[in-house]
Amino acid sequence: MRVYRGELETPAADRSPTADLLASAADGVPAVRVTPPPRQVAFGRRDAREDGFDRAKRAARGADFPVVERDVGGRAVAYTGSTLSFGVAVPTGEGRGSIESRYDAATATLREALRDLGADVVRGEPPAAFCPGDHSLRAAGGGKVAGLAQRVRADAALVAGVLVVSAADPDPIARVTEPVYEALGVPFDPESVGSVADAGGPGDPDAVARAVEDAFVDGPWGDGERRIVRVDGTDA
Repeated sequence: MRVYRGELETPAADRSPTADLLASAADGVPAVRVTPPPRQVAFGRRDAREDGFDRAKRAARGADFPVVERDVGGRAVAYTGSTLSFGVAVPTGEGRGSIESRYDAATATLREALRDLGADVVRGEPPAAFCPGDHSLRAAGGGKVAGLAQRVRADAALVAGVLVVSAADPDPIARVTEPVYEALGVPFDPESVGSVADAGGPGDPDAVARAVEDAFVDGPWGDGERRIVRVDGTDA
């Protein structure tokens, strides 16, 4: 499995490795990347079709969050600079699973990785959560910790998502998400944002990123072997 590491300075630059992950999977080699992207609000395809899209982008910029538009589905997601983004790309085709099976496998892998770190997380999300969807993790009795989306091509699929780690992240995420979702007409409860730390796990994004990375390499799509690929030009 190819493991892409390294951080890039701008939201636009940080999106470029996604194409590399998909190209690797299309060649038959699954790939994974888990990293804290630069501060931004990433809008999905559904957001761009809403009447309030321009107003939502202005709200994000007004809160000092740069705006990007992403290819995967799902609603707008805020990253603070320590919030993690994860993506795993796998080949598609006959006998290689369905959209739902990929969602189930990725959600289960992420859940077990966080539980191994001591975080008490379960599938599902509270009402009016950020990045609303059927494939989410929440702190047991608490706020949403992770949401997943999927992009599918004829030759490869990318299961990607957001993971809130630090206890310092829910407040800024809620503050920018509230006006953005109001503009888009999406219900949102600021109290619905949780974190790995709030669920009893570590609040260190680097430690969580490595654990999640390991879980995908050792999980249903990896073989326990990894080839490190640096995206920032440094040595592996």
